[in-house]
Amino acid sequence: MARIKGGVNAKKKHNRVLKLAKGYRGARSKQYRVAKQSVMRALASSYAGRKERKRQFRQLWIARINAAARMNGLSYSRFMYGLKLAEVDINRKMLSEMAVNDAEGFASLADLAKSKIA
Repeated sequence: MARIKGGVNAKKKHNRVLKLAKGYRGARSKQYRVAKQSVMRALASSYAGRKERKRQFRQLWIARINAAARMNGLSYSRFMYGLKLAEVDINRKMLSEMAVNDAEGFASLADLAKSKIA
C-alpha cells in the first residue's frame, strides 16, 4: 500500500492560521510557528473580552441606576430591594435606560420602592 504524504493538509492548516494572522506585524503574519502563537493568544483574548464586555455593561447599568436612585433619595441597594418587595421585575438594562431617558417614569418607580420599604 502506497504512503500518503501530508503536505496538502499541512499547507491547508498553515494557510488557515496565516489567514487569521493577516494584519499582524512582521513574522507574526508571515511565519507559521510565530503566527500560530499570536493567533492562539488573540483568540483566547477575544473570548475573555466577550465575557468582560458583559461585566462592564452590567457595571455601567448599575452606576446609572445608582445615580438616578440617589437623585430620588434612595441608594441603589434600597431601590432594588424596594422593587423586589413591590414585585416589579425590570432588568437593570431597562432600568438604566429609564434613568437616562425617562426621568419621570424612574421617579415613579423610586416612589413605589420607597413606599414598599417604609
